[in-house]
Amino acid sequence: MGIKKIESIDQFDELYNEKTAYFFLKNSTTCPISHEGYKEVEKFSADHEDLPVYYLNVQDSRELSNHIAEKFGVKHESPQVLLFDDGDVIWHDSHWNITKKSLTNAWANK
Repeated sequence: MGIKKIESIDQFDELYNEKTAYFFLKNSTTCPISHEGYKEVEKFSADHEDLPVYYLNVQDSRELSNHIAEKFGVKHESPQVLLFDDGDVIWHDSHWNITKKSLTNAWANK
């Protein structure tokens, strides 16, 4: 399935209404830590091709990033990954804690 880019609140709301469980990454195109986090999410996604994984670039989609932070009460960080399940953020982490292992553990414990 790979990682799919989401760019608008409308796209996110459609995703939110259709999927029950998925990971969502807030990524910065100018931050080396974000780049490493993105690579870890890619590794995780490659091993879990049936699991939906989405992302946004904060420089391109600031309004969407803020919308997610406000709607779910999770303070914005970048990079940041969130695990959504049944309409709630059930896990999130940021910066160097975004690893293939942390994603695998979060998914296994959902």
